[in-house]
This record gives sequence, structure tokens and C-alpha cells, in this order.
Amino acid sequence: TQIEKMLTDFSKDNESSTGLGKYISGGLPSVATIRQNIKTLYSDKIELTDTQIILWYKVPYSVDEEVARNYVITDKENGNKKLVDKTINLPNCGYHIDGLIVDIKDLGGYIPEGTKVSVKNVANLGKMTSEATVDIIYEKKLSTVFKIETEKSQESVPEIKVEEKKIILPSSPSIKTAKPRVIIPVFPGTNCEYDCNRAFTKAGAETTELVFKNYSKNALLESIEALEKQIRESQIIMIPGGFSAGDEPDGSGKFIATIFRNERIKDAVNDLLKNRDGLVLGICNGFQALIKLGLVPYGEIVDIEEDMATLTYNNINRHMSSIIRTKITSNKSPWFSEVNVGDIHNVAISHGEGRFIANEELLRQLITNDQIATQYVDLEGNVSLDMPFNPNGSVLGIEGITSPDGRVLGKMGHSERIGEDLYVNVPGNFDQKIFESGVKYFR
Repeated sequence: TQIEKMLTDFSKDNESSTGLGKYISGGLPSVATIRQNIKTLYSDKIELTDTQIILWYKVPYSVDEEVARNYVITDKENGNKKLVDKTINLPNCGYHIDGLIVDIKDLGGYIPEGTKVSVKNVANLGKMTSEATVDIIYEKKLSTVFKIETEKSQESVPEIKVEEKKIILPSSPSIKTAKPRVIIPVFPGTNCEYDCNRAFTKAGAETTELVFKNYSKNALLESIEALEKQIRESQIIMIPGGFSAGDEPDGSGKFIATIFRNERIKDAVNDLLKNRDGLVLGICNGFQALIKLGLVPYGEIVDIEEDMATLTYNNINRHMSSIIRTKITSNKSPWFSEVNVGDIHNVAISHGEGRFIANEELLRQLITNDQIATQYVDLEGNVSLDMPFNPNGSVLGIEGITSPDGRVLGKMGHSERIGEDLYVNVPGNFDQKIFESGVKYFR
């Protein structure tokens, strides 16, 4: 096949450039190929050449298990089975990979998960006592350059108790529609519009992506006019994630916030929220823009004040990208009508400025008004201020907040990055049903 040929070529390249002979190097190649149904690509074996074979399958971590990745080949010419002695890096995920020595004649069958094999510790790692130990081995090589953790916080996080299903809004808006319209503005640097579009479309909405053009004064004015028109014709505004205008000048979300402060756009947004019972959702970069506008936590676009809440640089002072866990702290918002208080979800995060900070008075207001929607939690479900569970150091472990009436939601985690065949090796529930809830609100 095409893939096998490319892998074979990759093997030959390694032979000529690294001097490793017929042994493949420690990394897997990145190849481009035609579209294919992912179900047909699931396999536990890769045939590299006529003489070299590596067979893999996934096994969950377990306590005190001897963890190793085996590079195994069978040499058809002399029949000798050999083990490639290579130092390895273990993947930072929920599974490790074992190798199995096989003969050419055995390649016709599929080796199911759970097949017993003799595992050799080729990396001389010894007994692994926990998943954390494996992660440290994987990450420590560059830890002097890129910090992998911050100092543990000594603060305790008070438990926020919210009355179940305490929803201020009516169960649905005054004007219902079976297929609400969603406007997704695409600003320079936005990179999550496709995922957001797909999520809303799957939930039953009619979506429109509007590419905002700023290459000339006329293009800018035309884009403002087009965005205003789309907002007035839509029921939902979705501000997706990305790095709008490269997070310049001096901070994320400012370009988007500046556009929304235009009087025409501002008036259209106020009309959507105050007169037409509309909804607004901002994720990651979109959340940063909502904060700078005041749409969260105040529910309207307001002038900037020094004591306003903000999202600033992660405590670790670099971009973070991982899977974290969040707990539903309040479901008063229409965006969380399909989940319960206390539910825990896995969420993908990817940001450099996600640390939520606010003064004590505002935090008390958010707690009193049940506006803290989601919080970062550890493996036991306890709110955390520390890495890796809290990736940015947000106060009170806050991941998402709403406006006072719940119609506007801002959150850092990419709830749109879900789908079949994603995160297959990470246990947990990834579906917060945010998009379904937003669409259902209008029906």
C-alpha cells in the first residue's frame, strides 16, 4: 500500500543517514496520505519491509508493571529473532505500548488487545510504581528548559454549593425556532471555527462563518457592516478560540474586543441579549474577549475599569496544551441545561493566558450569583489550584463563568474538540452537551 511504501522509504532513509542498518529509529514518521475512513486504519501491526516487522498493541498502565516499548523484528533471511536495543521515551498518555515478536506467516491474523506477550525492559527502567513516575521519565529531559510544574499552592479552596437547577431564565426564549442561527466570526488568527461549526451543526443549528477582513480600511468597514447584519439575523454568537491578531497588542483577545466595541456591533449585541433573548458563547480566545468586553461577568459591554476580572498569563509562564478535568459548579445557564451540578468532564485546553483573576469583592459576587460555572478538579474531583490539574493557576480553580442571567458563557476549555475516535486512550466523559443545550434553548 501507499502507507507501507512510505514507511519502507522512511526506513531506508534512516539506514543511510543514521547508520542504524535495518533497524528503524525510535520515532514514528509523519506521513501524508489520501482521506480514509478511520475505522479501516485501526490496526495493531505495521509491516515495514519484507524482512522487518513490528507488531504493537495497547495495554493500560498498572501499578508495579514493568513498562517498556519493544522494537522487535524478524529477519526472514536467517530466521533469527532480534530485539532492537534502543533507549526510549514513553508517551504521556493513558496507555503504554508493548511489542511482540512474530514470524512472517503469522501476519495474516489480528492480535487482539490483551494478548499475552513476554515484555522485555529494553530501556532498563525497572519497576514503575505509578503513572506519575512514567510521566516524569518522559518529561524530565527538557524540564530545565521548559518547566513542567509550578510550586504547590498552600491555599485551600472553599466549596461552592449551588442549588441544583437554579435557573433564573425562563425555560425558553419568547421567540422559538427549531433551527437557531449561529454566527461564528473568524478574525485574523482564529483557528477553532471549523470545530465550533461542526459542533453546532451536529447539535441542529444553522451556522454561518464570517471571515473578518482587515487588510484595508474599506475591507474593515465592510466586515463590520456584515458582522452587524449577521448578529441581528442570528440567535447565537459563537466567538471561537485561536490567537486573534497574534495576541497583540500586549495581550490576548484585544483585537476582538476592539471590534465588538464598535457602536454598530455593540448595539447589535445588546439587542440580541436584551430584546431577543439571545445567547453568546466564547471559548479560549473568545473567553478572553468576553472578559475584556465585560460580557462576562456583567452581561453587557462596559467600559474598562482597573478592578475588572481578567485572564492573564499562566503561572508556568508558557503555553499549556493538555487534557484536564472540570466540574460543573453551576448549571443555572442555558448552556448547561443538559448536565448536573457535580458532573465531571474531560476537556482539551490549549492556551498561554488562561489564569482567571479577580478581586475578593467580585469573587464573592460570582459565588453568590452562581456565576462560577466550571472549576478545574483533580482525579478525586476536588477543586485544584495546582498543575497539572489546574493548568494556569486560576483563582478558585475557575475555568468558566457566566453573565448574571446565564445567557453569556465564557470558558477556557475547548468543549468543541470532541468526536468519535478522539482520545480513545483517555478514560472519561468529554461531552458537556454545551452546543446541544444552546440549540435546545430555542426550541
